[in-house]
Amino acid sequence: MASRPPLFDADDFYRTLVENASEGMLTIDEQSNIVYANPAIEDILGYTPDELIGSSKMKIIPERLRAVHAAALDSYVETGERNIDWDGIELPALHKDGHEVPTLISLREHEHGGERYFTGIIRDITERRRQETQLRDQKDRLNDFADILTHDIRNPLSVAQGYTEIAQETHDSPELERVAESLARIDTLVDDILELSKEGQSIGDTEVLAIEESVREAWNSVETQHAQLRVEDELGSVRADKSRFQELLENLFRNAIEHGGDAVTVRVGCLSGDSGLYIADTGPGIPDAVRSEVFEHGYSTTREGTGYGLSIVHQIVTGHGWDIDITESAEGGTCFEITW
Repeated sequence: MASRPPLFDADDFYRTLVENASEGMLTIDEQSNIVYANPAIEDILGYTPDELIGSSKMKIIPERLRAVHAAALDSYVETGERNIDWDGIELPALHKDGHEVPTLISLREHEHGGERYFTGIIRDITERRRQETQLRDQKDRLNDFADILTHDIRNPLSVAQGYTEIAQETHDSPELERVAESLARIDTLVDDILELSKEGQSIGDTEVLAIEESVREAWNSVETQHAQLRVEDELGSVRADKSRFQELLENLFRNAIEHGGDAVTVRVGCLSGDSGLYIADTGPGIPDAVRSEVFEHGYSTTREGTGYGLSIVHQIVTGHGWDIDITESAEGGTCFEITW
Protein backbone atom coordinates (compact mmCIF):
# COMPACT_ATOMS: atom_id res chain seq x y z
CA MET A 1 0.00 0.00 0.00
CA ALA A 2 1.49 3.30 -1.07
CA SER A 3 2.09 5.85 1.67
CA ARG A 4 0.10 9.04 1.50
CA PRO A 5 2.11 12.16 0.68
CA PRO A 6 2.16 14.89 3.37
CA LEU A 7 -0.60 17.44 3.05
CA PHE A 8 1.89 20.28 3.53
CA ASP A 9 5.56 20.97 3.96
CA ALA A 10 6.47 20.43 7.64
CA ASP A 11 9.10 23.18 7.75
CA ASP A 12 6.70 25.68 6.26
CA PHE A 13 3.95 24.60 8.66
CA TYR A 14 6.08 25.07 11.79
CA ARG A 15 7.45 28.34 10.49
CA THR A 16 3.87 29.58 10.05
CA LEU A 17 3.02 28.52 13.63
CA VAL A 18 5.97 30.42 15.07
CA GLU A 19 5.35 33.50 12.95
CA ASN A 20 1.72 33.65 14.11
CA ALA A 21 2.24 32.78 17.77
CA SER A 22 0.83 35.24 20.32
CA GLU A 23 3.91 34.85 22.55
CA GLY A 24 7.12 36.54 21.57
CA MET A 25 10.02 34.32 20.52
CA LEU A 26 13.64 35.39 20.52
CA THR A 27 16.69 33.27 19.65
CA ILE A 28 20.28 34.17 20.54
CA ASP A 29 23.64 32.51 19.94
CA GLU A 30 26.38 31.87 22.51
CA GLN A 31 27.58 35.47 22.19
CA SER A 32 24.11 36.87 23.01
CA ASN A 33 23.53 38.00 19.43
CA ILE A 34 19.90 37.91 18.32
CA VAL A 35 19.48 35.62 15.30
CA TYR A 36 15.68 35.37 15.22
CA ALA A 37 12.65 37.26 16.50
CA ASN A 38 9.03 36.54 15.61
CA PRO A 39 6.43 39.26 14.83
CA ALA A 40 4.79 39.03 18.30
CA ILE A 41 7.93 40.62 19.76
CA GLU A 42 6.81 43.96 18.34
CA ASP A 43 3.53 43.79 20.30
CA ILE A 44 5.49 43.23 23.51
CA LEU A 45 8.65 45.33 23.12
CA GLY A 46 7.90 47.71 20.25
CA TYR A 47 10.76 46.47 18.04
CA THR A 48 10.16 44.84 14.69
CA PRO A 49 12.10 41.60 14.15
CA ASP A 50 14.38 43.36 11.64
CA GLU A 51 15.29 45.95 14.29
CA LEU A 52 16.48 43.21 16.65
CA ILE A 53 18.08 40.56 14.43
CA GLY A 54 21.83 41.11 14.29
CA SER A 55 21.99 43.15 17.50
CA SER A 56 22.90 42.04 21.01
CA LYS A 57 20.19 40.85 23.38
CA MET A 58 21.43 43.65 25.68
CA LYS A 59 19.33 45.94 23.52
CA ILE A 60 16.24 44.71 25.37
CA ILE A 61 17.84 44.31 28.82
CA PRO A 62 17.59 47.19 31.33
CA GLU A 63 21.06 48.67 31.81
CA ARG A 64 21.24 47.79 35.51
CA LEU A 65 20.79 44.08 34.68
CA ARG A 66 23.08 43.70 31.65
CA ALA A 67 26.16 42.55 33.56
CA VAL A 68 24.10 39.93 35.42
CA HIS A 69 22.58 38.60 32.18
CA ALA A 70 25.96 38.40 30.48
CA ALA A 71 27.55 36.59 33.43
CA ALA A 72 24.64 34.13 33.65
CA LEU A 73 24.94 33.10 29.98
CA ASP A 74 28.73 32.85 30.12
CA SER A 75 28.49 30.68 33.23
CA TYR A 76 25.96 28.33 31.65
CA VAL A 77 27.92 27.99 28.38
CA GLU A 78 31.03 27.13 30.39
CA THR A 79 29.59 24.86 33.10
CA GLY A 80 26.15 23.74 31.88
CA GLU A 81 24.70 24.63 35.28
CA ARG A 82 21.41 26.56 35.30
CA ASN A 83 21.11 29.27 37.92
CA ILE A 84 17.56 30.29 36.98
CA ASP A 85 14.30 28.45 36.32
CA TRP A 86 14.23 27.81 32.58
CA ASP A 87 10.56 26.80 32.70
CA GLY A 88 9.46 30.29 33.63
CA ILE A 89 11.22 33.26 35.20
CA GLU A 90 9.91 36.78 35.61
CA LEU A 91 12.30 39.38 34.23
CA PRO A 92 11.90 43.00 33.13
CA ALA A 93 12.55 43.73 29.45
CA LEU A 94 13.31 47.11 27.89
CA HIS A 95 10.69 48.45 25.49
CA LYS A 96 11.74 50.44 22.44
CA ASP A 97 10.31 53.62 23.98
CA GLY A 98 12.43 53.15 27.12
CA HIS A 99 9.94 51.82 29.69
CA GLU A 100 10.31 48.41 31.31
CA VAL A 101 7.89 45.61 30.53
CA PRO A 102 7.38 42.81 33.10
CA THR A 103 7.73 39.52 31.24
CA LEU A 104 7.62 35.79 31.92
CA ILE A 105 10.33 33.97 29.96
CA SER A 106 10.71 30.25 29.27
CA LEU A 107 14.07 29.14 27.83
CA ARG A 108 15.18 26.24 25.66
CA GLU A 109 18.56 25.25 24.23
CA HIS A 110 18.94 23.69 20.79
CA GLU A 111 21.41 23.14 17.97
CA HIS A 112 21.11 24.07 14.32
CA GLY A 113 23.78 23.65 11.65
CA GLY A 114 26.27 22.63 14.31
CA GLU A 115 25.76 25.87 16.26
CA ARG A 116 24.35 26.28 19.75
CA TYR A 117 21.34 28.56 20.26
CA PHE A 118 18.98 29.61 23.05
CA THR A 119 15.34 30.49 22.43
CA GLY A 120 13.17 32.38 24.86
CA ILE A 121 9.38 32.39 24.76
CA ILE A 122 8.35 35.78 26.10
CA ARG A 123 4.97 36.71 27.57
CA ASP A 124 3.90 40.18 28.69
CA ILE A 125 2.60 39.90 32.28
CA THR A 126 1.75 43.58 32.78
CA GLU A 127 -1.93 42.79 33.39
CA ARG A 128 -1.09 40.05 35.86
CA ARG A 129 1.16 42.42 37.79
CA ARG A 130 -1.64 45.00 37.84
CA GLN A 131 -4.03 42.43 39.28
CA GLU A 132 -1.46 41.38 41.88
CA THR A 133 -1.04 45.00 42.92
CA GLN A 134 -4.81 45.38 43.17
CA LEU A 135 -5.03 42.28 45.36
CA ARG A 136 -2.28 43.62 47.63
CA ASP A 137 -4.16 46.90 47.95
CA GLN A 138 -7.34 45.01 48.85
CA LYS A 139 -5.43 42.99 51.45
CA ASP A 140 -4.06 46.21 52.94
CA ARG A 141 -7.58 47.62 53.18
CA LEU A 142 -8.75 44.40 54.82
CA ASN A 143 -5.95 44.68 57.37
CA ASP A 144 -7.01 48.26 58.08
CA PHE A 145 -10.55 47.02 58.58
CA ALA A 146 -9.23 44.37 60.99
CA ASP A 147 -7.50 47.07 63.00
CA ILE A 148 -10.77 49.00 63.22
CA LEU A 149 -12.48 45.86 64.51
CA THR A 150 -9.76 45.35 67.08
CA HIS A 151 -9.67 48.87 68.46
CA ASP A 152 -13.03 50.47 67.74
CA ILE A 153 -15.39 47.53 68.20
CA ARG A 154 -13.67 45.21 70.66
CA ASN A 155 -13.56 47.73 73.52
CA PRO A 156 -17.23 48.84 73.53
CA LEU A 157 -18.25 45.24 72.86
CA SER A 158 -16.42 44.09 75.99
CA VAL A 159 -18.10 46.84 78.01
CA ALA A 160 -21.54 45.82 76.73
CA GLN A 161 -20.88 42.17 77.52
CA GLY A 162 -19.72 43.06 81.02
CA TYR A 163 -22.81 45.12 81.86
CA THR A 164 -25.06 42.44 80.36
CA GLU A 165 -23.51 39.80 82.60
CA ILE A 166 -24.03 42.05 85.65
CA ALA A 167 -27.67 42.63 84.68
CA GLN A 168 -28.25 38.88 84.23
CA GLU A 169 -27.03 38.25 87.79
CA THR A 170 -29.98 40.20 89.19
CA HIS A 171 -32.58 39.80 86.42
CA ASP A 172 -33.70 36.57 84.79
CA SER A 173 -34.93 38.00 81.49
CA PRO A 174 -35.33 36.42 78.04
CA GLU A 175 -34.58 39.85 76.55
CA LEU A 176 -31.24 39.98 78.37
CA GLU A 177 -30.52 36.43 77.23
CA ARG A 178 -31.09 37.51 73.63
CA VAL A 179 -28.84 40.54 74.13
CA ALA A 180 -26.12 38.26 75.51
CA GLU A 181 -26.48 35.88 72.55
CA SER A 182 -26.27 38.77 70.09
CA LEU A 183 -23.15 40.16 71.76
CA ALA A 184 -21.57 36.69 71.73
CA ARG A 185 -22.40 36.43 68.03
CA ILE A 186 -20.72 39.80 67.36
CA ASP A 187 -17.69 38.59 69.29
CA THR A 188 -17.52 35.46 67.12
CA LEU A 189 -17.85 37.50 63.93
CA VAL A 190 -15.03 39.80 65.02
CA ASP A 191 -12.81 36.77 65.64
CA ASP A 192 -13.71 35.28 62.26
CA ILE A 193 -13.07 38.47 60.32
CA LEU A 194 -9.78 39.04 62.12
CA GLU A 195 -8.73 35.50 61.23
CA LEU A 196 -9.82 36.03 57.64
CA SER A 197 -7.85 39.28 57.31
CA LYS A 198 -4.67 37.92 58.87
CA GLU A 199 -4.60 34.46 57.30
CA GLY A 200 -6.46 35.08 54.03
CA GLN A 201 -8.83 32.13 54.58
CA SER A 202 -12.33 32.33 53.15
CA ILE A 203 -13.67 29.49 55.31
CA GLY A 204 -12.47 27.35 58.17
CA ASP A 205 -13.32 23.77 59.12
CA THR A 206 -16.53 22.42 57.65
CA GLU A 207 -19.17 20.10 59.11
CA VAL A 208 -22.56 18.73 58.12
CA LEU A 209 -25.18 21.30 59.15
CA ALA A 210 -28.96 21.10 59.40
CA ILE A 211 -29.91 23.96 57.08
CA GLU A 212 -33.22 24.86 58.75
CA GLU A 213 -31.52 25.12 62.15
CA SER A 214 -28.91 27.48 60.66
CA VAL A 215 -31.65 29.51 58.96
CA ARG A 216 -33.59 30.00 62.18
CA GLU A 217 -30.47 30.82 64.21
CA ALA A 218 -29.51 33.41 61.61
CA TRP A 219 -33.02 34.88 61.60
CA ASN A 220 -33.01 35.19 65.38
CA SER A 221 -29.68 37.02 65.23
CA VAL A 222 -31.09 39.75 62.96
CA GLU A 223 -33.28 42.69 63.99
CA THR A 224 -36.32 41.56 62.03
CA GLN A 225 -38.93 44.13 63.21
CA HIS A 226 -42.22 42.86 61.74
CA ALA A 227 -40.61 40.86 58.94
CA GLN A 228 -41.75 37.26 58.53
CA LEU A 229 -39.74 34.12 57.75
CA ARG A 230 -41.32 31.24 55.83
CA VAL A 231 -39.43 27.97 55.47
CA GLU A 232 -41.11 26.28 52.52
CA ASP A 233 -39.37 22.91 52.26
CA GLU A 234 -37.53 20.25 54.18
CA LEU A 235 -34.16 21.93 53.76
CA GLY A 236 -31.94 18.96 54.51
CA SER A 237 -28.26 19.42 55.26
CA VAL A 238 -25.09 20.88 53.79
CA ARG A 239 -21.39 20.64 54.56
CA ALA A 240 -20.19 24.11 55.45
CA ASP A 241 -18.28 26.30 57.88
CA LYS A 242 -20.98 26.84 60.52
CA SER A 243 -20.05 30.43 61.39
CA ARG A 244 -19.53 31.48 57.78
CA PHE A 245 -22.80 29.88 56.67
CA GLN A 246 -24.75 31.65 59.40
CA GLU A 247 -23.05 34.92 58.47
CA LEU A 248 -24.09 34.38 54.85
CA LEU A 249 -27.74 33.88 55.86
CA GLU A 250 -27.71 36.83 58.26
CA ASN A 251 -26.45 39.16 55.56
CA LEU A 252 -29.09 38.01 53.08
CA PHE A 253 -31.83 38.46 55.70
CA ARG A 254 -30.54 41.94 56.63
CA ASN A 255 -30.42 42.85 52.94
CA ALA A 256 -34.06 41.78 52.47
CA ILE A 257 -35.22 43.83 55.50
CA GLU A 258 -33.06 46.83 54.65
CA HIS A 259 -34.48 47.08 51.14
CA GLY A 260 -37.91 45.53 51.58
CA GLY A 261 -38.98 47.22 54.81
CA ASP A 262 -39.66 45.81 58.26
CA ALA A 263 -42.85 44.08 57.07
CA VAL A 264 -41.14 42.11 54.29
CA THR A 265 -41.66 38.38 54.00
CA VAL A 266 -38.61 36.20 53.38
CA ARG A 267 -39.05 32.72 51.95
CA VAL A 268 -36.38 30.01 52.16
CA GLY A 269 -36.60 26.80 50.17
CA CYS A 270 -34.73 24.21 48.14
CA LEU A 271 -33.76 24.54 44.52
CA SER A 272 -34.92 21.78 42.20
CA GLY A 273 -33.16 18.48 42.72
CA ASP A 274 -31.87 19.63 46.13
CA SER A 275 -29.08 21.36 44.22
CA GLY A 276 -29.05 24.33 46.55
CA LEU A 277 -31.02 26.93 48.46
CA TYR A 278 -33.02 30.02 47.58
CA ILE A 279 -33.78 33.07 49.72
CA ALA A 280 -36.59 35.14 48.21
CA ASP A 281 -38.35 38.27 49.48
CA THR A 282 -41.34 40.49 48.76
CA GLY A 283 -39.26 43.66 48.45
CA PRO A 284 -38.73 45.93 45.43
CA GLY A 285 -36.20 43.64 43.75
CA ILE A 286 -32.85 44.41 42.15
CA PRO A 287 -32.86 45.80 38.59
CA ASP A 288 -31.15 43.66 35.95
CA ALA A 289 -28.73 46.49 35.15
CA VAL A 290 -27.07 46.41 38.59
CA ARG A 291 -27.26 42.72 39.50
CA SER A 292 -23.66 42.19 38.38
CA GLU A 293 -22.48 45.01 40.67
CA VAL A 294 -24.18 44.25 43.99
CA PHE A 295 -21.52 41.78 45.12
CA GLU A 296 -18.73 44.36 44.80
CA HIS A 297 -17.11 45.79 47.93
CA GLY A 298 -18.71 49.07 48.96
CA TYR A 299 -21.73 48.85 46.66
CA SER A 300 -24.93 50.01 48.37
CA THR A 301 -28.18 51.58 47.22
CA THR A 302 -28.98 53.10 50.61
CA ARG A 303 -27.22 55.77 52.64
CA GLU A 304 -27.30 53.55 55.72
CA GLY A 305 -25.77 50.54 54.00
CA THR A 306 -22.07 49.69 54.36
CA GLY A 307 -21.83 48.01 50.97
CA TYR A 308 -20.08 45.00 52.53
CA GLY A 309 -23.02 42.66 53.24
CA LEU A 310 -23.45 41.13 49.80
CA SER A 311 -19.73 41.18 49.03
CA ILE A 312 -19.24 39.06 52.17
CA VAL A 313 -22.03 36.76 50.97
CA HIS A 314 -20.25 36.32 47.64
CA GLN A 315 -16.93 35.67 49.35
CA ILE A 316 -18.44 33.00 51.61
CA VAL A 317 -20.24 31.34 48.70
CA THR A 318 -17.14 31.17 46.51
CA GLY A 319 -15.01 30.13 49.49
CA HIS A 320 -17.17 27.01 49.79
CA GLY A 321 -16.97 26.35 46.05
CA TRP A 322 -20.64 27.22 45.50
CA ASP A 323 -22.33 29.59 43.04
CA ILE A 324 -24.84 32.37 43.66
CA ASP A 325 -27.25 34.01 41.22
CA ILE A 326 -29.79 36.81 41.53
CA THR A 327 -33.23 36.39 39.99
CA GLU A 328 -36.69 37.86 40.56
CA SER A 329 -38.88 36.30 43.23
CA ALA A 330 -42.46 35.22 42.54
CA GLU A 331 -43.68 38.41 44.26
CA GLY A 332 -41.42 40.67 42.17
CA GLY A 333 -38.76 40.98 44.86
CA THR A 334 -35.25 39.55 44.97
CA CYS A 335 -34.37 35.87 44.95
CA PHE A 336 -30.83 34.71 45.72
CA GLU A 337 -30.13 31.20 44.45
CA ILE A 338 -27.15 29.39 46.02
CA THR A 339 -26.09 26.27 44.17
CA TRP A 340 -23.92 23.72 45.97
